[in-house]
Amino acid sequence: MHRPETPLLTVDIIIELLDRPGRPIILIERRHPPHGWALPGGFVDVGEALEQAAVREAKEETCLHVTLKTLLGCYSSPDRDERGHTVSVVYVAEAAGEARAADDAKNLGFFQVDAITEQLAFDHALILQDYRHYLATGERTPLRHLD
Repeated sequence: MHRPETPLLTVDIIIELLDRPGRPIILIERRHPPHGWALPGGFVDVGEALEQAAVREAKEETCLHVTLKTLLGCYSSPDRDERGHTVSVVYVAEAAGEARAADDAKNLGFFQVDAITEQLAFDHALILQDYRHYLATGERTPLRHLD
């Protein structure tokens, strides 16, 4: 049987830090192109559940064990990643402890979601806009109709 050519599957994680004032989130500065600041995340391995991939990627890039809270949404615009078509499943998670940049993360920082001024990679500005909406209303990502 012919295998269809499909987008690559990724996960991104919005990590809320429980033990810091204001519950900031973590952004990583990417070590590899495309450069810039981004949510921790990466590709799902064959044989791995999405939730497992999210927990693994968070640990690999921030050295934190996260607890997933909710699925924020799925992001699939064909131009969201300059390297090719990817689909990202985005989770909101909680963690506490000493975060350190590792693996694909050159640096990491703690940010109040309303005070992020750094240039973000991929479509992470849109994801964080949806996250702010979620915080204000409890509503997850709306369906989008791409033209």
